[in-house]
Amino acid sequence: MQKSQKYFKQCVLIATILALCVVVLGAYVRLTDAGLGCPDWPGCYGTLTVPESEAAIVAAQNAYPHSTVEVGKAWREMAHRYLAGTLGLLVLAIFVLGWRAKNTLRCSPWIPTFLLGLIAFQAMLGMWTVTMLLKPAIVSAHLLGGMSTLAILVWLAHRHWGQYDAKIVQSRGLRLAIRFSLVLLFMQIFLGGWTSTNYAALACTDFPTCHGLWVPDMDFKEAFHMVRELGQSADGGALTLAATTAIQWTHRMGALIVLIYMGTLGWLLLKNRQLIRLGLALLLVLVTQIGLGIANLILHLPLVLAVLHNFTAGLLVVIVVILNSKITSAYHRGFN
Repeated sequence: MQKSQKYFKQCVLIATILALCVVVLGAYVRLTDAGLGCPDWPGCYGTLTVPESEAAIVAAQNAYPHSTVEVGKAWREMAHRYLAGTLGLLVLAIFVLGWRAKNTLRCSPWIPTFLLGLIAFQAMLGMWTVTMLLKPAIVSAHLLGGMSTLAILVWLAHRHWGQYDAKIVQSRGLRLAIRFSLVLLFMQIFLGGWTSTNYAALACTDFPTCHGLWVPDMDFKEAFHMVRELGQSADGGALTLAATTAIQWTHRMGALIVLIYMGTLGWLLLKNRQLIRLGLALLLVLVTQIGLGIANLILHLPLVLAVLHNFTAGLLVVIVVILNSKITSAYHRGFN
């Protein structure tokens, strides 16, 4: 049983790092338009690798005549699938080890169980992303699922590797503010994902105004119609500039709200001796994230900065989850 707990802790730590890598690689795949680098799932043109020889490419092209074989994009997509598959196996191990060590675990074994279910659903979303041709609602849900996976793994890692005590924060108001920060962060991540998957990141490239206006012409109804095809409105027409502008403008407003809320929270954390480091980390990553967002607009979405923008979003998830775990009391098996 002691060995199971030891292996559980090690697997959780490795899986947490891997989950962050999967999130970043997924962003890289999406930003380089490699999401359909392989037209089938889970393989690539009917194989578990990428067709590279002339004969293999011809065979793949014949088998999938509506797709053009692009080796670079296909390898990026498959690398993401390999990494995600490895993460899935690690989560399966965490699930098994968690139940074997349930009497010594510092969390409910139902958390790894939920995580395994989430990973299985993530795999389905990955498949639907390909088979439904990058439908925005599916791709955005896939991003949220990836961030949720990262959040749960960070929670499990901190419960077994970190220190926590409910008495660290005495103020009920501050405690609620810390809890809500996670909700607010995931709302903004969804807006970021919706902006990216609808190719609205460059709907307007001036800053702080948009098309030279503080409140430009926008179509919110079409912008946030969830069930539609990529690049299309609800009635099947092309998504208008007013709709993509509404998406990006909403993401900007969300970023402003997050900056004010998280900035205030970080400043309050600096007053707590046990939370100073987390407060500093939160402020540093928050400012970096906002700076990257502005730079992406002004510089027209350079790939490196766009990927870093997703990476720092992942870091914010890590910091906020650790903060929430830090102020949560120990798990009591009596309530299992």
